[in-house]
Amino acid sequence: MTTIKAQDPAEAAKRKAAEWAASQVEDGMAVGLGTGTTSALVIEEVGRRVASGLRITAIATSEQSHREAVSLGISMTDFAHQLHLDLTIDGADEVQEGTLHLIKGHGGALLREKIVAMASSKLLIAVDPRKLVKTLGSVFTVPVEVVPFGWETTAKRLRDHGFAPELRVNDDGKPFITDGQHYILHCDLPKSGLTAEEAAVAFKQTVGVVEHGLFLGMASRVVIGSVEGTQFLEAKR
Repeated sequence: MTTIKAQDPAEAAKRKAAEWAASQVEDGMAVGLGTGTTSALVIEEVGRRVASGLRITAIATSEQSHREAVSLGISMTDFAHQLHLDLTIDGADEVQEGTLHLIKGHGGALLREKIVAMASSKLLIAVDPRKLVKTLGSVFTVPVEVVPFGWETTAKRLRDHGFAPELRVNDDGKPFITDGQHYILHCDLPKSGLTAEEAAVAFKQTVGVVEHGLFLGMASRVVIGSVEGTQFLEAKR
């Protein structure tokens, strides 16, 4: 007798969110495709719709997502040919209830994710319920992308701000390198004693920092998947 294993609830929640988010892509749109486990499900669903006749062009936020999209027959472009995007669908590490402020970048693609989001009319975030938090930094650190040259001095400046930065490394102990050929320092937001807005300013003013993973006031809407279905959050600004 064959035993059918029940689907993991977290995976089912991600898929529900991804399927609804992908349903918002309309014929003729220029779309940004995110990075991460939920975004991979979005790309899969968009690819299924493209195979059924949906016509879009897309820009991906990482080399990995680009490869996934190409393998599914999604027509890809770049900013040399498409300066504006109608919609970007992405995931998040944390979503702050109320503001919809985000922490993103634990997939290692925060710089490209922010560039794509800023070029979009709408940023739709698809998550499972575990990503909702009352205060940013409750669960995840803030990834900060930095120039490799002199990263130790950049880390010291961030440490002086109270962020307790830690270099992201691979399993072999060597620094993780982003698609932009940068390093990532993971910074502890609560230890700094700064608000998310104050931290964003401090990151941007630190020499050696390329970009940070605080996406403040950027999400248009958040769809939260669950086994039962989906719910939605709108920003309260």
